Amino acid sequence: MSSRRPLQARRLIAEYLGTLLLVTAVVGSGITAVNLSPNDVGLQLLENSVATMLALAVLILTLGPVSGAHFNPVVTLADWWLHRHDPDTIGVTEVAGYVGTQVLGAISGAVLANLMFGLPAVSWATTTRTTPHLWIGETVATGGLILLIFALVRTHRTRYAPAAVGAYIGAAYWFTSSTSFANPAVTIGRAFTDTFAGISPPSVPGFIAFQLVGAAVGLALVLVLYPRQTTVTGDTAPTEPAATQRVPARSRS
Repeated sequence: MSSRRPLQARRLIAEYLGTLLLVTAVVGSGITAVNLSPNDVGLQLLENSVATMLALAVLILTLGPVSGAHFNPVVTLADWWLHRHDPDTIGVTEVAGYVGTQVLGAISGAVLANLMFGLPAVSWATTTRTTPHLWIGETVATGGLILLIFALVRTHRTRYAPAAVGAYIGAAYWFTSSTSFANPAVTIGRAFTDTFAGISPPSVPGFIAFQLVGAAVGLALVLVLYPRQTTVTGDTAPTEPAATQRVPARSRS
């Protein structure tokens, strides 16, 4: 066995674990919110969004040094596309590995949350989310997320990613019509739970399609606003890897 495989496996484990715990936080806090505030949907959303943003920030801090803390197929795809000509970045095979483990992690997270609250391991969601205004919300949410992440990457400010990404997702719960899934893996995982955070399986393809559209819009904005790597005056490159920091295939494989 080559020395490459254990380290690559460690990155995949980090992506699996991070996405699992993220979905567990989303689904579990949604269940708790309904139990605590059964008659107040606004308060339920507040409780759900605060738990999600805090969990996401902690997961980025914890697992960023291992895998870059993508936890999201569109982030992985955007990272690969922006650096596809760089021989030291992850290749297509690793992209496939990341995306596969993110999806498996998201499904596992929904199952875990269901079991923690005494529900069936899998209960297919029945909440329909197929109206065009929700797709617009997903486009906005995902485009903004990609712009934020790669603005930080291209200005060498990934040290701020845990707080910035967590804050963005927490805010986007409220300013987007879709409550900001912004993540194909998380969207798939949330189809496995018929709870506050659920999305019916027939609604999943539309959400994912517009998340991909949003990612393309976000990438276009990154290229217009940050056409090359720059250093912000008065700031320096981070000393520790953080969310979405690139994971070079050679130095970390």
